Amino acid sequence: MSDAARKLDDPRGHFTYADYRQWELAEGERYELIDGVAYAMGAPNDAHAMAGPDTEHQLISGELFRQIANYLHGKPCKVFSAPFDVRLFYQEDETDITVVQPDISVICDAKKIGTEGCRGAPNLVIEILSPSNTGEESVKKFNLYLEAGVQEYWIVSPKSKTVQVNILEDGAYQARTYKADAVLPVRVLEGLSITLGDVFN
Repeated sequence: MSDAARKLDDPRGHFTYADYRQWELAEGERYELIDGVAYAMGAPNDAHAMAGPDTEHQLISGELFRQIANYLHGKPCKVFSAPFDVRLFYQEDETDITVVQPDISVICDAKKIGTEGCRGAPNLVIEILSPSNTGEESVKKFNLYLEAGVQEYWIVSPKSKTVQVNILEDGAYQARTYKADAVLPVRVLEGLSITLGDVFN
């Protein structure tokens, strides 16, 4: 077990991005930092080892990334896939206490793209649910993205083959759910629509 893992076992632990940067994790270990609390990513095989995303998750993520990346070729917005650190409430002195790793992030402000990841809220965030996701985690992420001002937030469910699209309007998310046979327009990328039949094929 790495020293970082030992520290993260301590329920009193409260961390900043500066702490997060210093962790020397074992192979396969990944964490997100939410309000200073470290959360292990993936489903645990044992007390400290994390399982990576399953095949279905990777196929869905890959197809979404492909469609978005093809559209963005030669355009100013950039798309990134996990692992990619997103510092939603960026502080230059690294005292910020939230770092997440969405499955896919689209960033249209070049000033937000740093050497370490995204400095601020992406324009679009896509999270793909997995069996290890908890209801508490989903609520935390929803509220974080809302507070940070993420304009468009997708929650993709491989199990139900649906995408819940949350659009930020007047300080709140307006939600709409799309099924597997739909063509989903991307609000923040005018002219792009995602063919969900290819995503959930």
